[in-house]
Amino acid sequence: MKQPRHHTFTATIEQKIKSGAYPPGHRLPSVREIMAQYRLSATTVQSGYEHLVISGLVESIPKSGYYVSGTQPVISIPPPVVERDATYLHKLSLITSRHAGRHASTAFNVAAPGDLLIPQKLLLRTMQQVIREQGASLLRYDAPTGNASLRQSISLHLSQHHTMVHADELLITDGALQALYIALAAVCRPGDVVAVESPCVFSVLEVLQVMHLQVLEIPAPFQPDALEEACGRLKARAIIVTPNFHNPTGALLPDAGKQQLLAIAEKYNVPVIENDVYGDLHFTGQRPSNLKMFDRQGLVLTYSSFSKTLAPGIRLGWLAPGRYYKEAEQVRFSLGSAVSPVYQAMVQKLLATGSYQRHVRTFRARLARNAAVTQQLLAAHFPQSTVFSRPEGGYSMWVEMPAGTDMQRCYEHFTPGYNFTLTASFRHCFRLVFAEPYTPARKAAIQAAAQLYR
Repeated sequence: MKQPRHHTFTATIEQKIKSGAYPPGHRLPSVREIMAQYRLSATTVQSGYEHLVISGLVESIPKSGYYVSGTQPVISIPPPVVERDATYLHKLSLITSRHAGRHASTAFNVAAPGDLLIPQKLLLRTMQQVIREQGASLLRYDAPTGNASLRQSISLHLSQHHTMVHADELLITDGALQALYIALAAVCRPGDVVAVESPCVFSVLEVLQVMHLQVLEIPAPFQPDALEEACGRLKARAIIVTPNFHNPTGALLPDAGKQQLLAIAEKYNVPVIENDVYGDLHFTGQRPSNLKMFDRQGLVLTYSSFSKTLAPGIRLGWLAPGRYYKEAEQVRFSLGSAVSPVYQAMVQKLLATGSYQRHVRTFRARLARNAAVTQQLLAAHFPQSTVFSRPEGGYSMWVEMPAGTDMQRCYEHFTPGYNFTLTASFRHCFRLVFAEPYTPARKAAIQAAAQLYR
């Protein structure tokens, strides 16, 4: 079995820890020292230390370094070696609060509403209500396609924004990522080329790789010439887009752009998989239209989720697969039973009573304030040459530093740009998520990051 590249130094550190040469509390060499000694990249060294942290041998203390753990695990029988993908583990850590360690409260890397923005009382009260009303029926299997009343409520919710999808055309899924997987499995086969916007979220890239699909990155925001080439000469089998408040850039594709994108897809008969998870989170005016609204041939497979608008723990999404419903329904069935009946009943009640709509109005206003504060902080404290997006919805902002900037010191709180591509691009960029209320500590964290480049 081929050893990961970081094994050249992690094996030495492990041996010295287990032999007692490095006692508990001993400060280990810095990332820069390891890079120079072993001629490794920063990413490889960080992956190695991540491996040592996961094994329990090493602790990471933010702004201080890596230290031998105070207590070492006692293992009487060596466990079997489990191969882990170091690059995957490293990138995964950069989109979770665990990456921030003790500074999770000042992290800007998790694309989900923070605890203070989650409507906890509303969700718990509604959950208690549906349990009292429906009792033991919530403990049974539900239809693989999802609760009929919930699908009807989602259909009505969409129609209020001029998107007509019949309840029987909807599939309820275990979150947005499962909806994406189902959509891809319905229209693609291993080896097919799939066009994605670049930068693109890590989770989408990971799904494509796991499904053995070829990734074709085209620049975001949408560029007609690039998409025309992808569909024509490069034979893309599907297109994945987030036209409403794209993650990570926050960009909104105007209606004219959406119609032009759909026209190209129709010209080459290429399915479009539309991520609309942020569509309800517009800051001003009316909700932006989605591609599904303009679709007349059934080419668009639109999906969304309530994890981004209610709470990340509510793993409940939906997929409107258009002309590919038959294939998508079979894939959905193959993935097992339906989403938790309790969650389905709760979300259905929130939609039917208008509670969801009232919550989202408040949530949007708070996100808009957060976005304004973020822009003020970036403008006031980061170098004048810094470029950042000004989203009109969602909660992601894309920040571009001058080319050649060493971003490693800044990634304690933000998600690095290289996490959003399979290429060597965006190494001078990062994503900033503003889904938490601003506290003095959160403002100070942005100011401290800016000082590194002053």
